[in-house]
Amino acid sequence: MNTPLNGSLADYFNILIFMGIAFGLSILLILLSFMRGPRKPNAAKLSAYECGFEAFSDARLKFDVRFYLVAILFIIFDLEIAFLFPWAVSLKDIGLFGFFSMMFFLTILTVGFIYEWRKGALEWE
Repeated sequence: MNTPLNGSLADYFNILIFMGIAFGLSILLILLSFMRGPRKPNAAKLSAYECGFEAFSDARLKFDVRFYLVAILFIIFDLEIAFLFPWAVSLKDIGLFGFFSMMFFLTILTVGFIYEWRKGALEWE
């Protein structure tokens, strides 16, 4: 008996097989790396390493606010680049309105960048 429900579920059977093979292969490769991987621990390999020097205090200390500020600014300007690529690809199709819209967007970002620079948000001591 071939019902519509069986037909639509049969379409997902290939995805189920693919996911099963991917899961099995990933487990197999992880197990192989644990079994065959070299194990020669020494003091240098087991020590905590951060930014080129030994850890000097507890990991639960609070970070300086400037770290978060610089990270957020990086994300903002990184997203700006993410908006520029599709705009550049479709510039011929969107015309002058699209061009001036992006120029307005870039002007706002530039003014914000200059403001941050003058306030010293990008300075690191």
